Amino acid sequence: MLGKIYKRHFEGSIKSDQVITSLQHLQRHLNGRTILIWDRARTHKSKKTQAYLAAHTEIGVEELPPYAPELNPEEFCHGNVKNHLKNARPADKTETRQMLNRGFARLHRRPDLLLSFFHAAGLSVRQLQLK
Repeated sequence: MLGKIYKRHFEGSIKSDQVITSLQHLQRHLNGRTILIWDRARTHKSKKTQAYLAAHTEIGVEELPPYAPELNPEEFCHGNVKNHLKNARPADKTETRQMLNRGFARLHRRPDLLLSFFHAAGLSVRQLQLK
């Protein structure tokens, strides 16, 4: 489904368990085949994550080039949220989380903007469709 954001926030560095928790979160919200477009982070390539993906064949993975943020639509998404927060002065972690949630909620209401992040990365919808 195009134009949706499903997110999970974690404190600290992300480990394989958090990646799997995020995948489970996605699966609760999506039915059928899902294509993940993600970078080659260590946690994505870990044995634990790969075992989870092997057991859940309804999740397909398309990998981005090794380090190319300009080809990663997620970078544009995060950049957009960060840009709207550049002059913010949250008092604590809770307020920071609330501000981030509002930023992602704003994007959630703008599927046209989400689509533009894919286009900015040089990707077309046709490239994202299952065959």
